[in-house]
Amino acid sequence: MSIVYFLFAQTLLFAIPLLVVALGGMFSERSGVINIALEGIMILGGFFGVFFINFMQTNQIMSGQALLILALLVSGIVGGLFSLLHAFASIHLKADQTISGTALNLFAPAFGLFIAKTIQDGVQSVMFENQFRIVEVPILSQIPVLGDLFFKNCYLTTFIGIFILIISYVFLMKTKTGLRLRSCGENPQASDAAGISVYKMRYLGVVLSGFLAGMGGLIYILPISTEFNCNVAGYGFLALAVLIFGNWKPWRIAGAAFFFGATKTIAYTYTSIPFLAALSLPATAYKLIPYIATLILLAFTSKNSAAPRAEGEPFDKGKR
Repeated sequence: MSIVYFLFAQTLLFAIPLLVVALGGMFSERSGVINIALEGIMILGGFFGVFFINFMQTNQIMSGQALLILALLVSGIVGGLFSLLHAFASIHLKADQTISGTALNLFAPAFGLFIAKTIQDGVQSVMFENQFRIVEVPILSQIPVLGDLFFKNCYLTTFIGIFILIISYVFLMKTKTGLRLRSCGENPQASDAAGISVYKMRYLGVVLSGFLAGMGGLIYILPISTEFNCNVAGYGFLALAVLIFGNWKPWRIAGAAFFFGATKTIAYTYTSIPFLAALSLPATAYKLIPYIATLILLAFTSKNSAAPRAEGEPFDKGKR
Protein backbone atom coordinates (compact mmCIF):
# COMPACT_ATOMS: atom_id res chain seq x y z
CA MET A 1 0.00 0.00 0.00
CA SER A 2 2.93 2.36 0.58
CA ILE A 3 3.53 2.65 -3.17
CA VAL A 4 -0.16 3.57 -3.67
CA TYR A 5 0.04 6.32 -1.03
CA PHE A 6 3.26 7.61 -2.56
CA LEU A 7 1.84 7.72 -6.11
CA PHE A 8 -1.37 9.39 -4.93
CA ALA A 9 0.58 12.07 -3.04
CA GLN A 10 2.75 12.72 -6.10
CA THR A 11 -0.32 12.89 -8.34
CA LEU A 12 -1.79 15.60 -6.10
CA LEU A 13 1.41 17.62 -6.36
CA PHE A 14 1.11 17.62 -10.16
CA ALA A 15 -2.70 17.82 -10.36
CA ILE A 16 -3.36 20.76 -8.02
CA PRO A 17 -1.46 23.41 -10.04
CA LEU A 18 -3.09 22.07 -13.22
CA LEU A 19 -6.49 22.34 -11.55
CA VAL A 20 -5.96 25.89 -10.31
CA VAL A 21 -4.61 27.18 -13.63
CA ALA A 22 -7.30 25.40 -15.68
CA LEU A 23 -10.01 26.88 -13.44
CA GLY A 24 -8.46 30.28 -14.12
CA GLY A 25 -8.64 29.64 -17.86
CA MET A 26 -12.27 28.58 -17.40
CA PHE A 27 -13.30 31.98 -16.03
CA SER A 28 -11.71 33.81 -18.94
CA GLU A 29 -13.12 31.58 -21.63
CA ARG A 30 -16.58 31.33 -20.09
CA SER A 31 -16.68 35.13 -20.29
CA GLY A 32 -15.79 34.93 -24.00
CA VAL A 33 -12.03 35.65 -24.01
CA ILE A 34 -9.57 32.96 -25.08
CA ASN A 35 -6.59 32.99 -22.76
CA ILE A 36 -3.60 31.06 -24.06
CA ALA A 37 -1.35 33.32 -21.98
CA LEU A 38 -1.71 30.99 -18.97
CA GLU A 39 1.88 29.80 -19.43
CA GLY A 40 3.28 33.34 -19.32
CA ILE A 41 1.07 34.33 -16.38
CA MET A 42 2.21 31.24 -14.47
CA ILE A 43 5.83 32.17 -15.10
CA LEU A 44 5.50 35.78 -13.99
CA GLY A 45 3.30 34.96 -10.99
CA GLY A 46 5.61 32.15 -9.91
CA PHE A 47 8.67 34.35 -10.36
CA PHE A 48 7.41 37.16 -8.14
CA GLY A 49 6.08 34.68 -5.58
CA VAL A 50 9.45 32.94 -5.33
CA PHE A 51 11.27 36.27 -5.27
CA PHE A 52 9.04 37.39 -2.39
CA ILE A 53 9.81 34.18 -0.48
CA ASN A 54 13.54 34.64 -1.15
CA PHE A 55 13.44 38.21 0.15
CA MET A 56 11.50 37.33 3.31
CA GLN A 57 13.70 34.32 4.10
CA THR A 58 16.97 36.11 3.38
CA ASN A 59 16.06 38.96 5.70
CA GLN A 60 14.48 36.60 8.27
CA ILE A 61 11.26 38.59 8.26
CA MET A 62 8.80 35.71 8.00
CA SER A 63 8.70 31.95 7.51
CA GLY A 64 6.36 28.97 7.52
CA GLN A 65 2.81 28.68 6.23
CA ALA A 66 2.01 32.37 6.77
CA LEU A 67 4.81 33.22 4.32
CA LEU A 68 3.38 30.70 1.84
CA ILE A 69 -0.08 32.28 1.97
CA LEU A 70 1.33 35.79 1.49
CA ALA A 71 3.50 34.60 -1.41
CA LEU A 72 0.45 33.02 -3.07
CA LEU A 73 -1.37 36.34 -2.78
CA VAL A 74 1.62 38.15 -4.31
CA SER A 75 1.69 35.65 -7.20
CA GLY A 76 -2.05 36.00 -7.71
CA ILE A 77 -1.99 39.79 -7.71
CA VAL A 78 0.93 39.90 -10.16
CA GLY A 79 -0.86 37.40 -12.39
CA GLY A 80 -4.06 39.45 -12.26
CA LEU A 81 -2.26 42.67 -13.14
CA PHE A 82 -0.33 41.01 -15.96
CA SER A 83 -3.54 39.56 -17.39
CA LEU A 84 -4.94 43.09 -17.67
CA LEU A 85 -2.65 43.57 -20.67
CA HIS A 86 -4.40 40.68 -22.39
CA ALA A 87 -7.81 41.94 -21.28
CA PHE A 88 -7.22 45.45 -22.62
CA ALA A 89 -5.89 44.20 -25.96
CA SER A 90 -8.66 41.62 -26.39
CA ILE A 91 -11.67 43.54 -25.06
CA HIS A 92 -11.08 47.22 -25.78
CA LEU A 93 -8.67 47.06 -28.71
CA LYS A 94 -10.40 43.96 -30.16
CA ALA A 95 -7.03 42.43 -30.97
CA ASP A 96 -6.68 38.82 -32.03
CA GLN A 97 -6.82 36.99 -28.71
CA THR A 98 -4.45 34.23 -29.77
CA ILE A 99 -1.77 36.71 -30.82
CA SER A 100 -2.23 38.75 -27.65
CA GLY A 101 -1.84 35.65 -25.48
CA THR A 102 1.22 34.52 -27.45
CA ALA A 103 2.84 37.93 -26.92
CA LEU A 104 2.42 37.59 -23.17
CA ASN A 105 3.87 34.07 -23.25
CA LEU A 106 6.96 35.37 -25.03
CA PHE A 107 7.33 38.43 -22.83
CA ALA A 108 7.00 36.78 -19.39
CA PRO A 109 10.11 34.55 -19.25
CA ALA A 110 12.31 37.21 -20.84
CA PHE A 111 11.10 39.85 -18.38
CA GLY A 112 11.53 37.52 -15.39
CA LEU A 113 15.07 36.56 -16.37
CA PHE A 114 15.97 40.21 -16.99
CA ILE A 115 14.73 41.23 -13.52
CA ALA A 116 16.51 38.30 -11.85
CA LYS A 117 19.83 38.99 -13.58
CA THR A 118 19.60 42.72 -12.90
CA ILE A 119 18.93 42.32 -9.18
CA GLN A 120 21.18 39.29 -8.57
CA ASP A 121 24.27 40.40 -10.52
CA GLY A 122 23.83 38.08 -13.49
CA VAL A 123 22.30 35.09 -11.67
CA GLN A 124 19.06 34.07 -13.37
CA SER A 125 17.77 31.46 -10.89
CA VAL A 126 15.94 32.68 -7.79
CA MET A 127 16.65 30.42 -4.82
CA PHE A 128 14.45 29.73 -1.81
CA GLU A 129 14.28 27.31 1.11
CA ASN A 130 11.40 24.84 1.01
CA GLN A 131 10.05 24.97 4.55
CA PHE A 132 6.43 24.44 3.55
CA ARG A 133 6.04 20.64 3.53
CA ILE A 134 3.77 19.45 6.32
CA VAL A 135 5.07 16.15 7.70
CA GLU A 136 1.85 15.31 9.51
CA VAL A 137 -1.39 17.12 10.28
CA PRO A 138 -2.33 16.50 13.94
CA ILE A 139 -5.45 14.34 14.50
CA LEU A 140 -6.44 14.31 10.82
CA SER A 141 -3.41 12.21 9.90
CA GLN A 142 -4.76 9.43 12.13
CA ILE A 143 -7.90 8.93 10.01
CA PRO A 144 -7.69 5.49 8.35
CA VAL A 145 -6.68 5.64 4.66
CA LEU A 146 -7.57 9.34 4.24
CA GLY A 147 -4.95 10.31 6.79
CA ASP A 148 -2.19 8.68 4.77
CA LEU A 149 -3.54 9.96 1.46
CA PHE A 150 -4.11 13.62 2.32
CA PHE A 151 -2.62 14.57 5.69
CA LYS A 152 0.92 13.19 5.70
CA ASN A 153 3.85 14.72 3.79
CA CYS A 154 1.46 17.21 2.22
CA TYR A 155 1.37 20.88 1.28
CA LEU A 156 -1.12 23.54 2.28
CA THR A 157 -1.53 24.28 -1.43
CA THR A 158 -3.37 20.97 -1.87
CA PHE A 159 -6.17 22.10 0.42
CA ILE A 160 -6.13 25.60 -1.07
CA GLY A 161 -6.59 24.05 -4.52
CA ILE A 162 -9.58 22.00 -3.36
CA PHE A 163 -11.06 25.10 -1.72
CA ILE A 164 -10.61 27.07 -4.97
CA LEU A 165 -12.42 24.30 -6.86
CA ILE A 166 -15.44 24.46 -4.54
CA ILE A 167 -15.56 28.27 -4.57
CA SER A 168 -15.20 28.34 -8.37
CA TYR A 169 -18.14 25.97 -8.81
CA VAL A 170 -20.36 27.92 -6.43
CA PHE A 171 -19.41 31.28 -7.93
CA LEU A 172 -19.78 30.26 -11.57
CA MET A 173 -22.86 28.05 -11.29
CA LYS A 174 -24.80 29.33 -8.29
CA THR A 175 -24.42 33.12 -8.19
CA LYS A 176 -25.93 35.95 -10.20
CA THR A 177 -22.50 37.27 -11.18
CA GLY A 178 -21.46 33.82 -12.38
CA LEU A 179 -24.60 33.56 -14.51
CA ARG A 180 -23.88 36.96 -16.04
CA LEU A 181 -20.29 36.00 -16.77
CA ARG A 182 -21.42 32.80 -18.51
CA SER A 183 -24.04 34.66 -20.52
CA CYS A 184 -21.37 37.02 -21.87
CA GLY A 185 -19.50 34.02 -23.26
CA GLU A 186 -22.61 32.53 -24.84
CA ASN A 187 -24.50 35.52 -26.21
CA PRO A 188 -22.92 38.90 -25.43
CA GLN A 189 -25.45 40.88 -27.52
CA ALA A 190 -28.37 39.44 -25.55
CA SER A 191 -26.50 40.08 -22.28
CA ASP A 192 -25.90 43.69 -23.29
CA ALA A 193 -29.58 44.10 -24.18
CA ALA A 194 -30.46 42.81 -20.70
CA GLY A 195 -28.36 45.56 -19.13
CA ILE A 196 -25.25 43.50 -18.34
CA SER A 197 -21.91 45.20 -18.93
CA VAL A 198 -20.15 42.71 -21.20
CA TYR A 199 -16.88 44.62 -20.92
CA LYS A 200 -16.92 44.46 -17.11
CA MET A 201 -17.80 40.76 -17.06
CA ARG A 202 -15.04 39.94 -19.52
CA TYR A 203 -12.51 41.98 -17.57
CA LEU A 204 -13.61 40.12 -14.44
CA GLY A 205 -13.17 36.76 -16.17
CA VAL A 206 -9.69 37.58 -17.48
CA VAL A 207 -8.46 39.03 -14.16
CA LEU A 208 -9.74 36.01 -12.23
CA SER A 209 -7.96 33.87 -14.80
CA GLY A 210 -4.72 35.77 -14.24
CA PHE A 211 -5.05 35.66 -10.45
CA LEU A 212 -5.47 31.88 -10.39
CA ALA A 213 -2.81 31.25 -13.05
CA GLY A 214 -0.33 33.40 -11.10
CA MET A 215 -1.03 31.38 -7.96
CA GLY A 216 -0.74 28.20 -10.00
CA GLY A 217 2.78 29.14 -11.05
CA LEU A 218 3.93 29.24 -7.43
CA ILE A 219 1.92 26.15 -6.47
CA TYR A 220 3.66 24.28 -9.29
CA ILE A 221 7.23 25.18 -8.36
CA LEU A 222 7.16 24.85 -4.55
CA PRO A 223 7.10 21.04 -4.16
CA ILE A 224 9.49 20.18 -7.01
CA SER A 225 12.44 22.55 -6.67
CA THR A 226 14.18 25.14 -4.52
CA GLU A 227 14.98 27.48 -7.39
CA PHE A 228 13.05 29.09 -10.21
CA ASN A 229 14.44 30.11 -13.59
CA CYS A 230 11.21 31.23 -15.31
CA ASN A 231 10.24 27.85 -16.67
CA VAL A 232 7.05 25.92 -15.86
CA ALA A 233 7.62 23.07 -18.33
CA GLY A 234 4.60 23.76 -20.52
CA TYR A 235 2.13 23.53 -17.63
CA GLY A 236 0.12 26.49 -18.89
CA PHE A 237 -0.51 24.73 -22.21
CA LEU A 238 -1.26 21.45 -20.44
CA ALA A 239 -3.79 23.36 -18.32
CA LEU A 240 -5.49 24.46 -21.56
CA ALA A 241 -5.78 20.80 -22.54
CA VAL A 242 -7.28 20.05 -19.12
CA LEU A 243 -9.74 22.91 -19.63
CA ILE A 244 -10.88 21.56 -23.00
CA PHE A 245 -10.99 17.94 -21.81
CA GLY A 246 -12.99 19.14 -18.78
CA ASN A 247 -15.49 20.81 -21.13
CA TRP A 248 -15.19 24.18 -19.34
CA LYS A 249 -16.96 22.77 -16.24
CA PRO A 250 -15.35 22.85 -12.76
CA TRP A 251 -15.86 19.23 -11.65
CA ARG A 252 -14.94 17.77 -15.02
CA ILE A 253 -11.84 19.97 -15.02
CA ALA A 254 -10.95 18.50 -11.62
CA GLY A 255 -11.21 14.96 -13.02
CA ALA A 256 -9.12 15.87 -16.05
CA ALA A 257 -6.47 17.53 -13.85
CA PHE A 258 -6.22 14.40 -11.70
CA PHE A 259 -5.84 12.22 -14.81
CA PHE A 260 -3.08 14.38 -16.27
CA GLY A 261 -1.48 14.61 -12.83
CA ALA A 262 -1.37 10.81 -12.78
CA THR A 263 0.34 10.72 -16.18
CA LYS A 264 2.91 13.26 -14.95
CA THR A 265 3.50 11.13 -11.87
CA ILE A 266 4.17 8.08 -14.03
CA ALA A 267 6.54 10.11 -16.17
CA TYR A 268 8.67 11.24 -13.23
CA THR A 269 8.41 8.36 -10.75
CA TYR A 270 8.46 5.36 -13.10
CA THR A 271 11.53 3.97 -11.33
CA SER A 272 9.35 3.48 -8.23
CA ILE A 273 6.78 1.42 -10.16
CA PRO A 274 8.19 -2.12 -10.52
CA PHE A 275 6.56 -3.18 -13.80
CA LEU A 276 7.43 0.14 -15.52
CA ALA A 277 11.02 0.08 -14.27
CA ALA A 278 11.31 -3.49 -15.60
CA LEU A 279 10.57 -2.30 -19.14
CA SER A 280 13.94 -0.52 -19.21
CA LEU A 281 12.74 2.12 -21.66
CA PRO A 282 14.68 5.39 -22.10
CA ALA A 283 13.72 8.11 -19.60
CA THR A 284 12.55 10.30 -22.47
CA ALA A 285 9.89 7.73 -23.39
CA TYR A 286 8.30 8.00 -19.96
CA LYS A 287 8.44 11.80 -19.94
CA LEU A 288 6.51 11.87 -23.20
CA ILE A 289 3.55 10.06 -21.62
CA PRO A 290 1.60 13.19 -20.47
CA TYR A 291 1.84 14.85 -23.85
CA ILE A 292 0.99 11.72 -25.85
CA ALA A 293 -1.99 11.15 -23.54
CA THR A 294 -3.04 14.77 -24.13
CA LEU A 295 -2.98 14.37 -27.92
CA ILE A 296 -4.86 11.06 -27.85
CA LEU A 297 -7.57 12.27 -25.48
CA LEU A 298 -8.11 15.54 -27.30
CA ALA A 299 -8.33 13.70 -30.61
CA PHE A 300 -11.15 11.52 -29.28
CA THR A 301 -12.97 14.06 -27.10
CA SER A 302 -12.64 17.38 -28.93
CA LYS A 303 -15.66 16.56 -31.14
CA ASN A 304 -17.86 16.52 -28.06
CA SER A 305 -16.39 19.66 -26.52
CA ALA A 306 -18.91 22.45 -26.06
CA ALA A 307 -16.92 25.67 -25.88
CA PRO A 308 -18.74 28.91 -25.06
CA ARG A 309 -20.39 30.01 -28.32
CA ALA A 310 -18.97 33.54 -28.30
CA GLU A 311 -15.50 32.50 -27.18
CA GLY A 312 -12.83 34.46 -29.03
CA GLU A 313 -15.30 36.85 -30.64
CA PRO A 314 -14.70 40.57 -29.89
CA PHE A 315 -17.80 42.30 -28.57
CA ASP A 316 -19.01 45.36 -30.44
CA LYS A 317 -21.51 47.24 -28.28
CA GLY A 318 -23.18 48.91 -31.25
CA LYS A 319 -23.68 45.66 -33.14
CA ARG A 320 -26.84 43.58 -32.83
